[in-house]
Amino acid sequence: MQGWVRNLVLHRAVPFTGTAKINFVHMSPARVEVHLANQRPVQNHIGGVHASAMNLLAETATGMVVGMNVRDDCLPLAKELTSALKAVATLSPEQQHALHSTDKGEVTVKVVVTDEAGIEPVECTFVWAWIPARPRQPMPVTTPQGNKEQS
Repeated sequence: MQGWVRNLVLHRAVPFTGTAKINFVHMSPARVEVHLANQRPVQNHIGGVHASAMNLLAETATGMVVGMNVRDDCLPLAKELTSALKAVATLSPEQQHALHSTDKGEVTVKVVVTDEAGIEPVECTFVWAWIPARPRQPMPVTTPQGNKEQS
């Protein structure tokens, strides 16, 4: 099946993949490759791909490779996603120290997602980076005499 036809069919079958404009690049029973361009609908507040879009990409690839291998009389489902979920992210004391004491760096944060029964349907880590914020420009302040001063 041609790439654009495959994308059209899969976007109709799984509408959210079409909303995000996921591109199904390679599909075989052993390997699924999907791409997501850094476009406005999937960007975060600083112009990068939003973490939710990254999760969508990962879920799409894993779901498709499982779906291509499950028997025809079975339906692939992400495990236990029918109840309320809770996510708990943790940092070690060393990670906390690095965040407090350095101007820039990166940290890998483990997050555990559980449902109401305590089952973990999602296991993942996120790699976060930090850099110094831009220096704030002083705000001009108007004095009672109408002169502008820098605060």
